[in-house]
Amino acid sequence: MKRIIAPLLALAAAPVLMPAATAVAQQAQPELNRVNAYIRGVTTMTADFTQTDRNGQTLSGKLTIKQPGKIRFQYQKGVPLLIVGDGKALTMIDYEVRQVQRWPIGNSPLGALIDPKKDLSKFGKVVQTGDPSVLSVQARDPRRPEFGTITMIFKRDPSGPAGLQLYGWVALDSQNNRTSVRLSNHAYGVPVSDSTFRWNDPRPKGRAAGG
Repeated sequence: MKRIIAPLLALAAAPVLMPAATAVAQQAQPELNRVNAYIRGVTTMTADFTQTDRNGQTLSGKLTIKQPGKIRFQYQKGVPLLIVGDGKALTMIDYEVRQVQRWPIGNSPLGALIDPKKDLSKFGKVVQTGDPSVLSVQARDPRRPEFGTITMIFKRDPSGPAGLQLYGWVALDSQNNRTSVRLSNHAYGVPVSDSTFRWNDPRPKGRAAGG
């Protein structure tokens, strides 16, 4: 189970789609600005997600985002795992084995998605998809490739923030484990309590981090 979840948190650099052609590169700045505007325009979001690993194993669940920096992956019933970002760190809780792992959000490419202060023009690039209705942006810190790459895939949709809808993302970790996440049933601006990003600590004598 952990082989499926881990790439969401600790990813390593690898291009997923073909590099942008020269003509596309000339348009990169406006497109990156549009993605920046999307991220900054999302105050809260919920969506259903489907996550697939390199072996084709699939899990589903509910994604909740609250800016800045808060994210929750609530997996389907029967999967004893939870991923929560509280604005500072991403935490993976495995209730089956009572294990907790934490990563600074800045050490994960997911920071590109849930940190409105980040400027994608400094660490992102537009990648060619061959479909004018799709905008794909690859983000990575070239100084810290071990923090990984996330390729965010957007569909152009006038009803979404900045005219975009986040379709999903693709990641590849240092062990060549590819993970893709697809989203559906988006809802923006919905009420989301901060308690959504708390979790129960399953470790013996561990400190409970919330309900």
